[in-house]
Amino acid sequence: MRVAITGGTGFVGHHLAERLDPADTVIVSRRTGVPIDDVGALTAAFAGCDVVAHCAGINREIGDQTFAHVHVDGTRNVIEAARRAGVQRIVMLSFLRARSDCGSAYHETKWAAEELLRQSGIDHTILKAGMIYGLGDHMVDHATRAVRTWPVFLTVGLRDRTVRPIPVDEAVNVLLAALEGRVSEPTVAVLGAEELEFAMAVRRIARVAGRRPLFVRAPVWAIRVLAQLTEWIMVVPLVAKAQAQMLAEGVSESAPFAPELPEGIRPTLPFDDERIRAALPEGRFDLSDLRITKWWAEKRLRKNK
Repeated sequence: MRVAITGGTGFVGHHLAERLDPADTVIVSRRTGVPIDDVGALTAAFAGCDVVAHCAGINREIGDQTFAHVHVDGTRNVIEAARRAGVQRIVMLSFLRARSDCGSAYHETKWAAEELLRQSGIDHTILKAGMIYGLGDHMVDHATRAVRTWPVFLTVGLRDRTVRPIPVDEAVNVLLAALEGRVSEPTVAVLGAEELEFAMAVRRIARVAGRRPLFVRAPVWAIRVLAQLTEWIMVVPLVAKAQAQMLAEGVSESAPFAPELPEGIRPTLPFDDERIRAALPEGRFDLSDLRITKWWAEKRLRKNK
C-alpha cells in the first residue's frame, strides 16, 4: 500500500510517517516543496498512491495561512488531485467538535472540509479526533513549560470541562486501521480511554514535571483575551484562540454525534505518568518564544550576511 501524507512533517503526520515503509510513503508539506495549494504538485505527488492520509491543518492563522485557505481550499485541492491521480481512498484527520455555525473559524472550516470529502464521491474515512498528545504536541508541551515558568496556572471557565486525551501512538494506530480499510463507518469519533477534567490533566502534568502551581479558575472571556495576546506576541502562542474555544466547551464528546471506534481499534491507554513523562519537553518559556526576539535575531542575521 502506497500512502501520501499531507501535513507529513507536522505532529501527527510525522508520527504516522515513522510507522510506514519509507519506500511506499510520500510526504506532502510546505517543507518538502509540495504545498496543498498547488493541485498540479499534489497530483504528481499522489501518482501511484493507493490512499491519502490528509493530516494537514493549523490551529492558528499566520499571514496567508488562514483556516479557510488551509482547511477548506486545501481539502478541495487534495480531493481534486486524488481524482486526477486515481487515488482510491482518503482518510482525513479532523477535529472532534468540528461543526458549522459555532462562532469559531477553526471548527467551522474543519467541518466545511469534512463536508467537501463527504460530497466528493471518493471512498473515505473521517476521523473526528479529540486531544492528541505526545512528544512535540501542544497540550503537554505548553502545559509543562507554563508550570515551569509561572507559579500560577489559569484553568478555562468557572465550570470544569472534561477532555479524553489520546496518546499519539494510539492515534496513529487508528490512522493505520483506517488506511487499511478496517474502519467501516465513514465518520467516527476518536477519543482517549480516560475522561478527566482539564484541570486534573494539567495537575498530573505538573506533578510529573515536579511542579505544584496554584490553579486559578479564569472566565472564558479572560482566556480568550490571553489567547489573542499570546497569538500577537509569541512565536507559538501559549494558547491559541481556537484552543481556548476547545477548552471552554470540553473535548470529550463529538459534535455533531459520530459513533466511536469499534473495540480492538479504540484507544485503551490511560493518561498516566508513563505516557506524560514520555511527552515532556525540555525547558520553559523564555525570551526566545517572543516574536520580537525572533524578528530581532532574523534582522541581525540578514545584516551580517
